Amino acid sequence: MKKYAIEVKQLSKIYKLYPKPADRLKESINPLGKKYHTDFNATSELDLMIPEGETVGILGKNGAGKSTLLKMITGVLKPTSGTIKVNGKIAALLELGAGFNPEYSGIENIYLNGMFMGFTKEEITEKIPAILQFADIGDFIHRPVKTYSSGMFARLAFAVAINVEPDILIVDEALSVGDVAFQTKCFRKFNEFKEKGKTILFVTHSLETVLRYCTHAVVINDGRKVAEGTPKEMVDLYKKILVNLYDVSEDFKINKSYSPSEEGEWRVFYQENQARLEYGNKEVEIVDYGIFDENNQLISKIISDELIYIKMKVRFNELVQDPIFAFTIKDLKGNELSGTNTWFQNLDTGSFKAGDSLTVTFSQKVNLQSGYYTLSLGCTGFTGTNEDLVVYHRLYDVIAFETTMFKKIVGVYDIDSTIHIVKN
Repeated sequence: MKKYAIEVKQLSKIYKLYPKPADRLKESINPLGKKYHTDFNATSELDLMIPEGETVGILGKNGAGKSTLLKMITGVLKPTSGTIKVNGKIAALLELGAGFNPEYSGIENIYLNGMFMGFTKEEITEKIPAILQFADIGDFIHRPVKTYSSGMFARLAFAVAINVEPDILIVDEALSVGDVAFQTKCFRKFNEFKEKGKTILFVTHSLETVLRYCTHAVVINDGRKVAEGTPKEMVDLYKKILVNLYDVSEDFKINKSYSPSEEGEWRVFYQENQARLEYGNKEVEIVDYGIFDENNQLISKIISDELIYIKMKVRFNELVQDPIFAFTIKDLKGNELSGTNTWFQNLDTGSFKAGDSLTVTFSQKVNLQSGYYTLSLGCTGFTGTNEDLVVYHRLYDVIAFETTMFKKIVGVYDIDSTIHIVKN
């Protein structure tokens, strides 16, 4: 039989929200039992079974109920209804510095946390060298933790959590504040835990982390479990929720069909970038744009090995011959990383008169290192006997998007190298 580290059944957490602090008192003394509050369901009838030895990522938008769930599992919060069964010792990093006394030094907080976990002073003393080695914060270990940076807080908290020999490790976004070297060390420790059959449960907004390290994933929305399954399936589902293309109101299983056709319908799915740059004479005008997946659904998060489609709708306001259509991808510092246009591709686009319109589609995989990037679009051309370049319309940094690559690479772009080793 499969053994479960965590068993959650019909778990609900309801908060009472009062318009004014005084309303709480009014409600408590009202002889007729009048209610002054409204109920907020942080989680609602949530079921979750975590098998031993799994590394499970929980995905969901802000306010979905992820952190509330973890706090109830660890006993920080008491559920309104439902049951939780935990089989094994838990170590948790729920919030940065949670369980730490800011006035105590790092060493004193190690002993404090260890005693919370049920260890004797002698047992904690034995673990001190391993904790200090992993945290690697130097002499700060003897200073009050209120003087620590967020990175040092994370180092010490994680070092304590993994060295108290837990059966279950629960992490709530605490690793996002550490530097790259520290995060690499943490995930290496995750792999060691997995090899020892330990259970890891963590909340993250990083799709790369879920794809690379998890054996299972769960999607939560509005306090309810939408679905669970393989990391790839759940990441795809989460991306739909982010752009409101997944209907969770009816049985949590209805995928909205999306067949955009009207002007302006695509771009409204993207948050407008106030820093975008737009210019040109608009003899040709880019009236709409979007990034689509293979199911013709708008996306803002791209998986590196998936085919995507960059589309722009164009309207002609004058007679134009052989316009050039282009896109460029830049990093957040503004460095141009890649792009192409119809002229580079030796594609004759033809002649268009005022009133004509068309859709331009660029199809490719975006094999960029995991991170955030911007998309720029443009329409230019050559006119006159001297073939001077004319800019019809350029839209710089109109879409911000995120890429997830679960291969490990050096640098920005995956050159998709194949390696052969032959013994001589």
